[in-house]
Amino acid sequence: MVSELLFYLVPLASLVALGFAYLFYKQMLAQDEGTPKMREIALYVRQGAMAYLKQQYKIVVIVFIVLAALFAFLAYVLNVQNGWVPFAFLTGGFFSGLAGFIGMRTATFASARTANAARKSLNGGLKVAFRSGAVMGLTVVGLGLLDISIWYLVLDYFVNPADMSQKLTIITTTMLTFGMGASTQALFARVGGGIYTKAADVGADLVGKVEAGVPEDDPRNPATIADNVGDNVGDVAGMGADLYESYCGSILATAALGASAFVGNPDMQIKGVFAPMLIAAVGVFLSVIGIFLVKTKEKAGMSQLLKSLSIGVNFASIFIALFSFAILYILDMKNWIGISFSVITGLIAGIIIGKITEFYTSHSFKPTQKIAKSAETGPATVIISGVGTGMISTAVPVITIGCAIILAYLCAIEFSADLLSKENLSLGLYGIGIAAVGMLSTLGITLATDAYGPIADNAGGNAQMSGLEPEVRDRTDVLDALGNTTAATGKGFAIGSAALTALALLASYIEEIKIALMRIVDKSGIEAAIKNLNTQNLKVEDASTLQNAGFSDFMTWYDVTLMNPKVLVGVFIGAMLAFLFCGLTMGSVGRAAQKMVEEVRRQFKTRKGILDGTETPDYARCVEISTRSAQHEMIGSSLLAIAAPIVVGILLGVSGVLGLLVGGLASGFVLAIFMANSGGAWDNAKKFVEEGNFGGKGSYAHKATVVGDTVGDPFKDTSGPSLNILIKLMSMVSIVMAGVTVAVNLL
Repeated sequence: MVSELLFYLVPLASLVALGFAYLFYKQMLAQDEGTPKMREIALYVRQGAMAYLKQQYKIVVIVFIVLAALFAFLAYVLNVQNGWVPFAFLTGGFFSGLAGFIGMRTATFASARTANAARKSLNGGLKVAFRSGAVMGLTVVGLGLLDISIWYLVLDYFVNPADMSQKLTIITTTMLTFGMGASTQALFARVGGGIYTKAADVGADLVGKVEAGVPEDDPRNPATIADNVGDNVGDVAGMGADLYESYCGSILATAALGASAFVGNPDMQIKGVFAPMLIAAVGVFLSVIGIFLVKTKEKAGMSQLLKSLSIGVNFASIFIALFSFAILYILDMKNWIGISFSVITGLIAGIIIGKITEFYTSHSFKPTQKIAKSAETGPATVIISGVGTGMISTAVPVITIGCAIILAYLCAIEFSADLLSKENLSLGLYGIGIAAVGMLSTLGITLATDAYGPIADNAGGNAQMSGLEPEVRDRTDVLDALGNTTAATGKGFAIGSAALTALALLASYIEEIKIALMRIVDKSGIEAAIKNLNTQNLKVEDASTLQNAGFSDFMTWYDVTLMNPKVLVGVFIGAMLAFLFCGLTMGSVGRAAQKMVEEVRRQFKTRKGILDGTETPDYARCVEISTRSAQHEMIGSSLLAIAAPIVVGILLGVSGVLGLLVGGLASGFVLAIFMANSGGAWDNAKKFVEEGNFGGKGSYAHKATVVGDTVGDPFKDTSGPSLNILIKLMSMVSIVMAGVTVAVNLL
C-alpha cells in the first residue's frame, strides 16, 4: 500500500534532521573559541547553564513520576484511562527536555565562537550563530518525528480492538497523550528559564546600566554572567521544549482528527493520519536546504540581514506549499486539492503574523522608533507607548487567524453550502488542524532563525567582557538586534500555531470523550451503561449510537451552548486563567529580580574595587540567586495549568471543560501576542537609542528605554511565550483526563 510505504519517509526525515544537526554541531566545535579570556567567560556561562538545568530536571523528574503514577492508577486500578498513557506521557517529557538540553548545550559552546568569527566579518558571525541555531531547529523536528514514528509503530503492533475501525482512533488519541508530557516539560522549562533569565537581566540593567552607568555586559557587573546564562536556559532550552510540543501537538491533533473524520473507511483513515506526518517530513528536507541558503555581506544593515534570513525561510515555505499538493495527490486523499489549500492557508497565516510582528518590533519601522522617540520625555511615556503598541499589534494576527480558520475549513469541505453536516464538520476541522501543520512544517529553519538570537546576544556579552575591539561588539549588536526581531517572529508563529492547534485539540477532546464512554460500555455492559448514560441526557440506544456519533451529537448531548451556565462559567474561568497565570509569572520575575537588584547593589557598595576594575565581582552568588528563585517560583504557576482542567472537569463536567478551553484560547492568544510584541518593541527601542539616536548610550533617553526594556523582559520572555503552552497544556490535560471527567459525572 502506497501510504504505508510513504510512512517510512517520516523516520527517515527524523534521521536526516538529527544527522545534519550533528554535522552543524561538529562544524561549530571546529571553530576557534578565541582568546583565553573568551574561553574562560564561555566556560563560566556553560557551567552556570548546566548547573541550572540539572536542578530544574530534578524537580521536573519528581513531578513526572507523581503524574505518571497517577495515570497508572487511573489506567490499571480504576480502568478509566488507556494503559499506554503513563508511558507515552514520560517519553513526551523526555524528548521535550532532550531537545532543549541539546539546543542549550550547543548555544553555550557557540557564543564565544560567534564572537571570534565576528572579529573577522559580520557574515562569519552570522554563519556560526545561525548554523548553531539550526542545531536546535533540526533537533526539535528530528526528535519530534522520531517520537511520533516510534509510538505509531509500537501502537500499531499492540493495539487490536474488537472493532478494527476504531484502531487508528485509539492509536492517535493515545499518541496525543505524549503531547501532555511534552507540554508539561515545556511549561516548566519556559517558566523556570524565563524567571531565571529575566531576574538576572533586570538586575543587571537597572543597577548596572541605570544606577552605576556601566555598559551592558560589562565584566564589572556582578549579574552579567547570570544574565548570559539566562539567555541560554530561557531563550534556548525553554524555547526548544516549547516549540517541540507545538510541533508534535499540531501533527498529533491533526492525525487524530484524520482518524475520526474517516471512521468506517480504513483506507482514507490511514491517509488522513499519515498526511500531516508526511508534510512535516518533507518540511525537514526543505528546511535543511534553506539553512544552506542563508548568508550576508559585510556591513549589512538590519533590512539586508532580515532579507538574508528570509531567503532561506521563504524557500522552504514556497516549496512546502508545492510539495503538499504532491503528497496529498500521491496519497489520493479525498479532496486533496482543497486540503492542500488548507495547508497553504496555514503557511500564509504564519507569514502574515511573522511580518506584522516584525513591523511592530523591529526598529527599522515606525512603531518601535516612536517608542524610542517617547523616551525623550522619560520612562513613563516609554511604558505607555509600548503598552499601546502591543495592544494595537494584536488586531492583524487575530483577524489573520480568524480568516485562516474559516478558509482552512471551507477549503477542506470544497466550499460546500452544508457547512455543519456530520461529514463536513469532521473534514473541516481536519482542514484547520492541517493548516497548523502547514504553519509549523518548516520549523527546522524558522526555529533556527529564532534560536540564533540568544547565541548572538551571548556573543556580544563575551566580546564586551573579553575587551575585544569595538567593531566586534558593533557586529554582534547588529546580529543581536536582528535576533530580537526574529525571536518575536518565532513567538508569533508559536502563538498562531497554538490557536489553530487548540481548535484541533478541542475536536480531539470530543473524540476522547467518545472513547471514554465506549470504555464504560465495555466495562459495565451495554444495558447498564445505556440506562446510566440516558439519565445524563445522552440519548443512547445501543453501542453503535456512540460509535457513529459525530461532534454535533456530543454538543447536543452535553448541551454545549451559550445558554448553558456551565459553559459560560468555564469560559470565564478560562479567560481568567490566562491573566492569573501571567500575574503569577510576572510576580515571580519581580520577586527574583528584587533579590538580584539587592545583591548587585550590595556588591557595588561593599566591594569598592569592583567599579575601578581592581576587584572581581562574585558572579557565582548572582547565578545562585537566579537558580534558586527560578526553581522555587516556577512550581505554582506550572501546576495551575495541570490542575485547572481536572478541577473544572470534576465540578462542571464536559461542557464546563469545553468552555474553559475556549475561554483560555481566546484570552490567552490575544494576551500572548500583546505581551510578546510589547516586550520586543521595548527591547529594540533601546537598541535604536544605543545606535546613536535621541542622544545614544548614557543619555536620558537611553536610561528611559532601559526601564522600558526591563518591564518588557518578563512580557516577552516569561509570561507571553508561556501562554501558548498554557493553552495547549490545558487541552492536553483535558484529553488525558477525559475518562475521569466522564466517569465522575456519571456517578
